[in-house]
Amino acid sequence: MSVDLSWQLICTALVLFMTPGLAFFYGGLVKAKSVVSMMMLSFGSIAVVTVLYVLYGGTGIAGNGTSGGSEYFGNPFEDFGMTDLVTSAGSGDAANLFGGHAFLVAFCIITVALVSGAVADRARFWPWMLFAALFATFVVFPTFRWLFGVDADGNFYGWLANDVFGFGAALDWAGGTIIHQSAGAAALALALVLGKRKVGFSKEESKPHNVPLVLIGAAILWFGWFGFNTGVYGADEGQTSLIFFNTLITPAAALIGWIVVETFRDGKATAVGAASGVVTGLVAITPACAFLTPVWALVLGVVSGVVCALAVDLKFKLGFDDTLDVVGIHLVAGFIGCVYIGFFGSETLTGGSLFFGGETDLLIAQILSSLTIIVFSFVVAYVIGFVIEKTIGFRAKEEDEIAGIDTVLHGEGYAFD
Repeated sequence: MSVDLSWQLICTALVLFMTPGLAFFYGGLVKAKSVVSMMMLSFGSIAVVTVLYVLYGGTGIAGNGTSGGSEYFGNPFEDFGMTDLVTSAGSGDAANLFGGHAFLVAFCIITVALVSGAVADRARFWPWMLFAALFATFVVFPTFRWLFGVDADGNFYGWLANDVFGFGAALDWAGGTIIHQSAGAAALALALVLGKRKVGFSKEESKPHNVPLVLIGAAILWFGWFGFNTGVYGADEGQTSLIFFNTLITPAAALIGWIVVETFRDGKATAVGAASGVVTGLVAITPACAFLTPVWALVLGVVSGVVCALAVDLKFKLGFDDTLDVVGIHLVAGFIGCVYIGFFGSETLTGGSLFFGGETDLLIAQILSSLTIIVFSFVVAYVIGFVIEKTIGFRAKEEDEIAGIDTVLHGEGYAFD
């Protein structure tokens, strides 16, 4: 087994571990009477996305287009069930391909799971599973192709990776657009479709039931994120080291930025704020980790921590119930991280940004690619969520929601007798 393949498989395990970590993070933030329901949405995402990826999602992302696919959408029947790939599994190339597919499966899973934070305390499980399947099919798999689609020769052919409306390639190392901004936009769509919670939609009522669980989840996410960013194909040893280092330092700076805002605004720095700051920094550095010098990675961390700490309160002013701040953290920090490259990306690593090289095309490409993903994901997710809500019902019954949906849907999370 080659060193490259070994490292990619390790990174795949780290990224897969992030989804249970997300379940802990989200689970600690909700009320005790809906913790199981919240965590089941993440574990359900693992199951449904994995199965669909094997059947047709992998072809949709990485198929080479020889059977009717394009740079925008793949042909799901090009190698349905990966049968052709299995028949050549004895070759080294096939082994590497399976390693790459495993890595992409883990990426797709957490993209879907992230959305669930917006519908905590009120979403039913099986409608969520249907949403997860449709969202993966019509948003995640196609948009992953736009950035990560690779032909048989290892060349990226998606339009995000080559030319964004005539302004050149967008730089997004590990999915700030197609993962975090996409999930944040979909979260906003579902929050609007399902509406506000009957109980709990106020800053005073939005208290986590288990802060240690939140911190455990944040720690797992930070640990797994080293695989998330360094496992992406194409970096040499020097760039991989930079990616790893930036993934360490940016969340630390974001943590400081977030709790400084909390201290001035609320008079105290909270553990949940620290954990949220860490996640914010991780999201922001995801697209930018390979393109920034360490000093500018630190600045990105502080900026994203401060802005997102302020942004999460907008839901109370604007009236959309994004329960666990998927919009305020993932959409906002993902957008900041992508656009930041256009301003402060190293000339050596990017070919020139606005302040390091005087180039404007990269900045425009970063903005246009982000806005395209946000609009596409929001519209499709809204349509899917709306249809599910109006047909089989997405939201739990009012009496179940008030009583706590764990007992009705899955069983209680804590036994005190």
